[in-house]
Amino acid sequence: MKKILGVLPLVALVAACGSGGSEGAKAGGQIKIVGSSTVYPFTTAVAEEFQRANPGSSVIVESTGTGAGIKLFCAGVGEQFPDGVNASRPMKASEYADCEKNGAKNVIEIPVGIDGLTLIQAKGQPALNLTVAQIYKALAAKPFGKEQTAQTWADIDPSLPAIKIRVLGPPPTSGTRDSLAELILEKGCDSDPAMKALKESDKDAHKETCTKIREDGAYVEAGENDNLLVQKVSADPGALGVLGYSFLEENVDKVAPVSIAGVAPTEETISNLSYPGARKLYVYFKGEHIAVKPAIKAFIEAYSKAWGPGGLLVSRGLVPLGAADLTAATAQAGALKPLDKATLK
Repeated sequence: MKKILGVLPLVALVAACGSGGSEGAKAGGQIKIVGSSTVYPFTTAVAEEFQRANPGSSVIVESTGTGAGIKLFCAGVGEQFPDGVNASRPMKASEYADCEKNGAKNVIEIPVGIDGLTLIQAKGQPALNLTVAQIYKALAAKPFGKEQTAQTWADIDPSLPAIKIRVLGPPPTSGTRDSLAELILEKGCDSDPAMKALKESDKDAHKETCTKIREDGAYVEAGENDNLLVQKVSADPGALGVLGYSFLEENVDKVAPVSIAGVAPTEETISNLSYPGARKLYVYFKGEHIAVKPAIKAFIEAYSKAWGPGGLLVSRGLVPLGAADLTAATAQAGALKPLDKATLK
């Protein structure tokens, strides 16, 4: 878990204060945000700037993973519960139901930008280009319902190198793991017409077959610390890693991207959604907390000023939303309209 908290050791760090300030920030208490390791550096950057501009303000950001973060966020309303949650995928209907059950009935969803679910390899290795079907065959517990026997990439496809399959990626609590399942594995699985038909006849069996990852050591759960994952992949010439695009951008001297379906992850391919791993990133806040803690509204306003083209977050690797989505997100940051649960899956 990563946390923003000033001078604490290891991964703890709280963004420090500065000068200036807004009326909203002065009125509030401490803001606490949990969730996605992918969105963490962006929210952290906004928190640092917000605190520099608002003496006495306090924003604590913890990297817990999307799933674990939403669980904490939806556990209740009050000072002991997080005000916000970072998410690298949309909130699920089942998660929203937990929020409602525990008193958080006015959840506000704000898209903050686009990221790419990225496969990386050590710098200097022969460039890899994989299809979603090849990635699925390599990582699935039972590819297309059959026993997993592939040990090397060449076992998947003779055109691929005879290198042992070893992929370091996020744990089940991570939104990036959910995105891997939805954007890559499920699409690779559905390349088989029989699997596509199974989706219509038995959704549970389809999900099990298409998204369950093998547990024989070929896929290694590397935790929520993406910087550590980069270090491990850069030191292991045969390994691949799965993480967000911004961490690739920050470490191009150590790792290189793997193309998917012939498309490399770049700001352009992620922005125009031609890259298969492109996904929106979100922050969620509780309307119940905003009503009694005005600093949250001021923080959201600061976030909205940082996410556009030329903004602070673009320099940190965030790909801005398209023009129409950006306009809608900025409007939502001002209106703070509660989420319509009917739109959730």
